[in-house]
Amino acid sequence: MCGIVGILGERLVAPLLLDGLKRLEYRGYDSAGIATLANGHIEYRRAEGKLDKLVAKLQQDMLPGTVGIGHTRWATHGKPTEDNAHPHVTDKVALVHNGIIENYRELRQALEKKKHQFKSETDTETIAHLITDYLDQGMTPQQATAAALKQLEGAFAIAVIFVGHKNLLIGARRGSPLAVGYGDGEMYLGSDALALAPLTNRISYLEEGDWVELHADKAIVHDSNDKIVERKIHVTAMTGAAVGKGQYNHFMLKEIFEQPAVIGETMTSLVTPENELSLPKLPFDWTKISRLTIVGCGTAYYAGMVAKYWFEQLVRLPVEIDIASEFRYREAPMPEGGVTLAISQSGETADTMAALHYAKSQGQKIISVLNAPHSSMARISDVVVPTLAGPEIGVASTKAYTTQLTALLCLAVAAALARGKLGEKRAGEILQALREIPAHINLILRDEHHIQELAQNLSDATDVLYLGRGLLYPLAMEGSLKMKEVSYIHAEGYPAGEMKHGPIALIDENMPVVFLAPSDNLFDKTASNIQETIARGGKVVLFSDAAGLAKLGMKPYWSMMLPVVDPVVLPLLYAVPVQLLAYHTAVAKGTDVDQPRNLAKSVTVE
Repeated sequence: MCGIVGILGERLVAPLLLDGLKRLEYRGYDSAGIATLANGHIEYRRAEGKLDKLVAKLQQDMLPGTVGIGHTRWATHGKPTEDNAHPHVTDKVALVHNGIIENYRELRQALEKKKHQFKSETDTETIAHLITDYLDQGMTPQQATAAALKQLEGAFAIAVIFVGHKNLLIGARRGSPLAVGYGDGEMYLGSDALALAPLTNRISYLEEGDWVELHADKAIVHDSNDKIVERKIHVTAMTGAAVGKGQYNHFMLKEIFEQPAVIGETMTSLVTPENELSLPKLPFDWTKISRLTIVGCGTAYYAGMVAKYWFEQLVRLPVEIDIASEFRYREAPMPEGGVTLAISQSGETADTMAALHYAKSQGQKIISVLNAPHSSMARISDVVVPTLAGPEIGVASTKAYTTQLTALLCLAVAAALARGKLGEKRAGEILQALREIPAHINLILRDEHHIQELAQNLSDATDVLYLGRGLLYPLAMEGSLKMKEVSYIHAEGYPAGEMKHGPIALIDENMPVVFLAPSDNLFDKTASNIQETIARGGKVVLFSDAAGLAKLGMKPYWSMMLPVVDPVVLPLLYAVPVQLLAYHTAVAKGTDVDQPRNLAKSVTVE
């Protein structure tokens, strides 16, 4: 997802914009640029590739000016070239944009008939020319922006500066997040609070359809009908300190190692020291719910798959789970008074937002499990169950996933107790097992070098198969996703019982097959899959416990003994070694671990 920073103040603004863009690198991008208003005109610098190329240009020729906008672009319309990089500039405006304008071709054709000349392949440049066209007609910047917004179809967040207006910065959002920061004689725009953290901790979040005019001493917010409205100012917990890697080589590894702490913090926020649940008050009664609908994308979807097992096994509540990008297009009938559970790290995922809007239209109550309590998704939810993962900078989700599982298990236990499907004793055992997970994960992290040795051998593989049963089937899919994301090795996750229904045809001496097989009631069935794989020369990589390794009866290509835990919490424990396997394989291959090619941290457009 692209990143936006805008600043209006009294200081030289280019270095501040650059610092904000550095904080947005984690979102994924392939070009960057900055524009400022100085000496009555707009100056700008843009560069293809990473920020260091933009930095080099600014070091040679720093931009003057005290008002400006900056952008990190993830290419959609047009290749990641300097011409397609933002900001896009006319003789009257400079503009940056996150999102996709669906009707840009029609708008561009109409503007070209009016002799507007375009220099890029992007949809974004169309917005800049559209606003310019209205300015040419004698409108004020505010009038021109409001008129242009009404012509746009699609999702966007924009920031605009205007020639001749050094005390004006305009922002707008529809379907893509944008925050306003309040300073002392300065005002700010940012894609998220992290970008603005060194500048202010006073943030307001524009709502759907809002646009805002910033002046040095105030913000005037307009809704989609151009009516002036008030938006609450929040004091954020973000600090001005840069989010660093510390002793780690990559953010992904740092965030894997942070999991014992953040799982513990998330649980502490939801469970008292006496093992009593302290969840947010819910706007419905679990005993009157006939079905739970879960939606999410990517890793969040796989967390939801685990939650489906928990809610059906512990709560005895039917669950329908869907990939958010498909959910609303199915036009699924939903039960009256039903509940939809959304899962997201950023709280801004476009497909999940759309799914929630559909669920709302069907009269559903909305619970969201989020790592961003002030996000767009939080504002349309009836209740938010927070995960306390903290900022996750690595594009491949790790600690956000395990904290999502922590919150989801607490929810499931609460629902099971409310429905009388779980006794107090068993509920206490599950919560105690969850409380002990951080210590068990620490034991795995101490044995990281063992996985690192395996990764060196796997780095030459072209395909990897992940297999699991029950609660570990969703984790097999999550493990394969991690391997694809960061190492670029093709990987697939399957339920182990499906191996003979197709995937077994792929197995030969060059195929690593990762088995997630604790010594539970399904182990004997998985053991037969392991034996079939070995018989065909496949390289079996086995994660199990002492009993499982002893029971197998034959030696796999590689194995790792994991701690014995309550079966209910297995997904949290087994998530860590599969994350480490993907990470170290990627390092062995020399890929860009924290910012894998073509990926964005949060997908805010369809």
